[in-house]
Amino acid sequence: MGGFSELGINMPLLVAFVINFLILFGLLTLVLYKPVLRMLDERSNRIKESMDRAEATKAEYAHAQEEVAKQLNQAREEGRAMVSQAAQVAERVKEEAKEEARREAQAIIGRVRIELEEERDKALGELRKEFVDISIAAAEKVISESLDKEANRKLIEDVLDKSSTFGRG
Repeated sequence: MGGFSELGINMPLLVAFVINFLILFGLLTLVLYKPVLRMLDERSNRIKESMDRAEATKAEYAHAQEEVAKQLNQAREEGRAMVSQAAQVAERVKEEAKEEARREAQAIIGRVRIELEEERDKALGELRKEFVDISIAAAEKVISESLDKEANRKLIEDVLDKSSTFGRG
């Protein structure tokens, strides 16, 4: 031990320092080191849980964004389908209206045709009646005035001319 004293080291003082250091180290370990370690472990666990929650929140956010995108796409598709369906309904209504107009036009044309045929038949009937009356009148004149063939022809033509001017006016 003589070598330590030559170096300027006091051995009993060094042992006292080492013992004090070990006692201080033991006390610090019991009083300070374990609670600090426990506090650091708790903080580490809290940070890890926060990171896990952040990751879960991030995943939920990404999932929510995907859902929103899906819903937007679905809404767009539904909107397109609704527009397409509305266009089809409008086209169908348009075609139905055209068909109804055609039917009404055909009905009107049919009624007008019937009315025209009735008027034509009535006019033909009147013309026949007039022609019969004219023929009877011409025959009466021919019979009552026994004229020659040329006179009969002239008489019938006169009666027909009078009746044709009468029918026009």
